[in-house]
Amino acid sequence: MAKLRIGVIYGGRSGEHEVSLMSAQSVLGALDRSRYDVMEIGITPEGRWIAGEGVMESLKTRGGESPRAAILAEPGPARIYEIKPNGNDEELHLRLCREVDVMFPVLHGTFGEDGTLQGLLEMAEVPYVGAGVLASSVAMDKALFKQLMRAHGIPMLEYVLCTRGEIAHDLDGVLHRAEATAPYPFFTKPANLGSSVGISRCANRSDLVEGLAEAARYDRRVLIERGIDAREIEVSVLGNEQPQASIPGEVIPSREFYSYESKYVDGTSQLLIPAPLPEEKVREVQRLAVEAYRAIDGAGLSRADFLLDRKTGALYINELNTMPGFTTISMYPKLWEQTGLAYPALLDRLIELALERHAERTKSERSFRKN
Repeated sequence: MAKLRIGVIYGGRSGEHEVSLMSAQSVLGALDRSRYDVMEIGITPEGRWIAGEGVMESLKTRGGESPRAAILAEPGPARIYEIKPNGNDEELHLRLCREVDVMFPVLHGTFGEDGTLQGLLEMAEVPYVGAGVLASSVAMDKALFKQLMRAHGIPMLEYVLCTRGEIAHDLDGVLHRAEATAPYPFFTKPANLGSSVGISRCANRSDLVEGLAEAARYDRRVLIERGIDAREIEVSVLGNEQPQASIPGEVIPSREFYSYESKYVDGTSQLLIPAPLPEEKVREVQRLAVEAYRAIDGAGLSRADFLLDRKTGALYINELNTMPGFTTISMYPKLWEQTGLAYPALLDRLIELALERHAERTKSERSFRKN
């Protein structure tokens, strides 16, 4: 039997570029090479696609000799082309490099997890792992996601949305809106980013001013969210039409909150799997995770993050990550491993789900004929 050809895309034009490289190394190391013919496709921080040999090294060193690559946004076999100069700098030649059966994006953040790459793959009619355009974009924008959760009756914390322009030209107005919504502390977050990049905890107005400036570095839309004394509970979701939730886990941050450094730098945050929760709270977390997943029309995978108020026991959804971390210390694969699905089998299932969803999409007619 011929091997299934998998194109693993990683890197990307995002503040989470380095996290993507870490995730991709784990995925590439776990894919069963007796079943899959794997091609690596890298995207540099500047947005240039590369393929062939030495992609990971080229991205890590910001150099290397990996040739430029491209995929055409037209229906047909998923073809990866190598871009070569054709005699002068103004003319380029495309040489077919490889055909792939399924794309496996391991991209976090903007231009990868936000629906943009998914739109390209949809136009090319390529099967791909993970959520579609709508679910990716809705889950990526924290403010839009919260609005959808509110519409579905899923509990979440109070927040204020502002723009980079408002922070620059009407800072007092932004501060007053936030302070009228809830007491300190607040968390300031870029609306469209993950891995805790650009997030600050703000205990007073001075902190809030600094936090707004930090978040605005990464996105024009900034979220100011009420902070509570909370336990951080996470659950993994897997599936298409009939998603399933894993057992929940709990994050014990090594710092004041689960920051980028505590996730990926010092590695001292503790993951409790399963989370020490009463059975009824476990069922509530799993139920809300699946409800949120269905609300955004999720597909493939997602990690649902919750805040559990230590004082009241109230549960609030924080966000859904449609392409959660896949590093060796990441919660998503660890939760499924403890639920009974090992890392290699999890990757197999994600590829199966990609093919299933693609087959379902192809049932839709693309033209209208009058009788």
